[in-house]
Amino acid sequence: MSSATAQADREHPATRGLHLFAVFTAGATFLLIVAGALVTSRDAGLSVPDWPLSYGRLMPEMIGGVFYEHGHRMIAAFVGFLTIILAVWTWRADQRRWVRHLGWAALAAVIVQGLLGGLTVLFLLPTAVSVSHACLAQLFFSITVVLALVTSRSWREQDRRLAAPWPPSRPSLPVLCVTTNFVTFGQLLLGAALRHKGLGIIFHLIGAAAVAAMVFWVLARAAREHSGDAGIFPWALALNGLVMLQLLLGAGAYWIREVTRHAVQPLWPMVVITVGHVALGALILALGVVLTFQVHHRFGRQTSSSFEREGVPVTT
Repeated sequence: MSSATAQADREHPATRGLHLFAVFTAGATFLLIVAGALVTSRDAGLSVPDWPLSYGRLMPEMIGGVFYEHGHRMIAAFVGFLTIILAVWTWRADQRRWVRHLGWAALAAVIVQGLLGGLTVLFLLPTAVSVSHACLAQLFFSITVVLALVTSRSWREQDRRLAAPWPPSRPSLPVLCVTTNFVTFGQLLLGAALRHKGLGIIFHLIGAAAVAAMVFWVLARAAREHSGDAGIFPWALALNGLVMLQLLLGAGAYWIREVTRHAVQPLWPMVVITVGHVALGALILALGVVLTFQVHHRFGRQTSSSFEREGVPVTT
């Protein structure tokens, strides 16, 4: 092990156990998102009319829509318990202040998420609260994925910085990645509003086109400037692939919903496609955030001496 790596390990003593637990928490959170999407797709949102208990009990009879609604609550409680452990473990095991803050941010998000879920039930599915509940779930999942990333050994060993291209691209790749994340989150917001009947589909279609354009722009920039970097280009390529798949799922979700519009209950083909569409949206946002962290971690500014070697005036 090099002295630089050893020094990094002393400064950032994230254990393998913490990383594996963070990965497990992120996986459980993804399962929670799938469970939440099932509640909406099965029209089971008010199958349990009270909160925090279910029909006045901790464990009601799991039949009909109660299976989906109360099952969602059980998974949410489990994820909340995992997040408490993750936040405390991160605070005790990781010396990086920003990673500690990220752990507490995850805990705050899951608490607010639980409260929003309760308000959704108590106020009979108000659109604003339901949309907020859905979107915060996406953000919370991204936080857990980032915690899994930054506690990994590979992250701590990527201590080299990439030289910025010259002449510099405008906008820079870091700015482009951050912008793409905002556009993606906006699209998820529009999608949640559509699912909860707050907006029409035209806004969602415009958002889908915007996300696809931004992700392709990121891929093109990464291919041109960092095609040989395993920390950037494969992530950008994977993000582009997920977006293409998401467009297909979106078209399938719209078609199957129209075909089964007059069904008495949601049919399983429609449920599977719409749940997959929601889950893939969460993965796209999380992968975009991971790419952004990778870029900012690896894409540092050149040192003053490097600029001077290129004949570029340096100002401080």
